[in-house]
Amino acid sequence: MAATGSEKQGASEGVKAFYVSTPIYYVNDAPHLGHAYTTVAGDVLTRWHRQRGEKVWYLTGTDEHGQKIMRTAEANGVSPQEWCDKLVEEAWKPLWEHLEIANDDFIRTTERRHTDRVQEFVQDLYDKGEIYKGGYEGPYCVGCEEYKLPGELLDGEGDYAGQKLCPVHKKPVEILKEENYFFKLSEYGPKLLEFYASNPGFIQPESARNEVVNFVKQGLQDLSISRSTFDWGIPIPWDEKHVIYVWVDALLNYATAVGYNENPAKFEETFPADVHLVGKDILRFHAIIWPAMLMAQGLPVPGKIAANGWLMVGGEKMSKSNLTGIKPQDLTSHFGVDAYRWYFLRAIAFGQDGSFSWEDFTARYTSELANDYGNLASRVAAMVGKYFDGALPEATANGEAEKKIHQGLAKAVGEADRKIGEELDFQGGILAIFDFVKQVNGYITEQEPWKVAKDESEQGRARLATILYTAAESLRAVAVLLNPVMPDTSQKLWDSLGAEASVGALADQRVQDAAAWGGLPAGSTVTKGAVLFPRLEDPKKA
Repeated sequence: MAATGSEKQGASEGVKAFYVSTPIYYVNDAPHLGHAYTTVAGDVLTRWHRQRGEKVWYLTGTDEHGQKIMRTAEANGVSPQEWCDKLVEEAWKPLWEHLEIANDDFIRTTERRHTDRVQEFVQDLYDKGEIYKGGYEGPYCVGCEEYKLPGELLDGEGDYAGQKLCPVHKKPVEILKEENYFFKLSEYGPKLLEFYASNPGFIQPESARNEVVNFVKQGLQDLSISRSTFDWGIPIPWDEKHVIYVWVDALLNYATAVGYNENPAKFEETFPADVHLVGKDILRFHAIIWPAMLMAQGLPVPGKIAANGWLMVGGEKMSKSNLTGIKPQDLTSHFGVDAYRWYFLRAIAFGQDGSFSWEDFTARYTSELANDYGNLASRVAAMVGKYFDGALPEATANGEAEKKIHQGLAKAVGEADRKIGEELDFQGGILAIFDFVKQVNGYITEQEPWKVAKDESEQGRARLATILYTAAESLRAVAVLLNPVMPDTSQKLWDSLGAEASVGALADQRVQDAAAWGGLPAGSTVTKGAVLFPRLEDPKKA
């Protein structure tokens, strides 16, 4: 995996980590853009907090049990474990490395550190009387690994006429009847509603919160926590004819990965998660079942469940079943990894559905990255080289124009830190930074340093030096602010500004300090490095 945050931060022991998780992803197939969207969002969030100087823990991983995995493996002529091992090592981990995901851990639900702890957790609930044995019959979606309520189902049409369909996968459900063990979820409805009321920011966005609250108000049914019709799962410790329901197994990864019942010190310093990032289709599991399980066990609940929307292609949710599962590498090979990381968080408001198109990506890349940002960096480096032989001059003639730049930077830093670091408004934070980039472009256009350079008087030289210092110092701050989003590009810009030698490593810069003017000292060696955002090749000609 990419270098982890724990290797970078050196935070003191005993301090609660800012703990962020993605869902653990089903390994029935290779990852697509939707999986990468959530994972990149978590990476940017944790990189941002790391660059605040905080202790951070970022967890992702894979969900490897359940009937869906078993059937996929059978269809491919291998065992479930062989299938999982192949997908994890050949598809999932390599993609996170490719996208520069700096996760601190990668949990697999087939690992002993997970399976043993899950059995202990469930055994403890059973011993407390929170689990009982019963029977159940109802419609089951293998894709969701979930029993559905009759009112949720859709009427099938065409090939599925006369059948009931899962509202998520649009495929027929199966009617299952089996003897199961049940968790007394119905008893936790009032406790959950009280908790939601006391913690209105627990579920985000608000539309998702309202959906969950209304669902719980209708009354909860006890949860079947075992399956007995197949054996690909973690055995129930007191009755090995049953395996633990895959969602109970999966949700517990957030505890087992940080030392539950194994490493008390790590667990105390990490758990619970500050932010669980989830897709809205799995919100109920995280906002209802997970906190209820924790309440039953006497453990603290997460700080926030943040549901991102769906990525849409041609009006359809992006998924393998809808044949719209575009590979992230299809885009990174054309636009580059950093532009990929930037685009989805810039183009789509986190928490809302958003449409992807190749044309929109191309337009934003050209306008905002290449023209606004990349061209600014190139012009400034070229002028410092041309007029001052690459040595950053000292600003001695500051005026009202420079004051506005200082104020604009302070505003950008404050807004970006609040929106990205606190509100998970990645789009708003990125826009605040790029508004400042546009302001600096406007400043250069208005000040016309190429004309000022013709004035060879002492006053003229001082004014030219001030303009170019102001522009370069602004870029220093932009490199810091965009480092969590576009780490490779930010490092290239940092190197171009000569900041590594004069200011120190980019990873050590604090986002909240980016507005402290004068961070880049006069005399720094500015070089015109490689173009940050090269002109795009026509994919039809490639």
